[in-house]
Amino acid sequence: MDVTLHLAQEPEADELLGRSPLAALVGMLLDQQVPMEWAFAGPHTIARRLNADDLDAHEIAAYDPDEFAALLSTKPAVHRYPGSMAKRIQQLCGYLVEHYEGDPTALWENAASGKELLQRLNDLPGFGKQKSQIFLALLGKQLGVRPEGWREAAGAYGEPDAYRSVADITGPESLQRVRTHKQQLKAAAKSSGK
Repeated sequence: MDVTLHLAQEPEADELLGRSPLAALVGMLLDQQVPMEWAFAGPHTIARRLNADDLDAHEIAAYDPDEFAALLSTKPAVHRYPGSMAKRIQQLCGYLVEHYEGDPTALWENAASGKELLQRLNDLPGFGKQKSQIFLALLGKQLGVRPEGWREAAGAYGEPDAYRSVADITGPESLQRVRTHKQQLKAAAKSSGK
């Protein structure tokens, strides 16, 4: 994995996301209740605070939970809820260590189908169906991970030329198109009383 992503909208943070599968997974995990750019800049902030140039699942899983929470809470905080997100990141890394020897690429390297990969993503702590489908679409659209049936497994997020999620963001213009789509969804939900 060594591509250019544009999710954090910060060159150094995006560079890390493009070369580090764990950073991309952690960014996706953080992508809730905060702006997308803040979430995807998080892995770079964590790596800097660990004095590392990448994230390591073994190191994070073994980190003292209180110290890891403090690391994420240091201003500027990595997330709006740094304590709970620190716990989720450690759970994710612990799961990767236990099931994939700490190597996130093992999630997809031998997945026989998009459906199987989606199930593996769904099994990750902190990943529900929507988050898993979006990450699967990101893998397929931008990171070259395309097991048979990946688009179908990713649902609407896998559709070509859709601007629904982070999977479709390749620069400022597409970021704005995704934001517009999300605003339209919110407006439609509000007007229908949901």
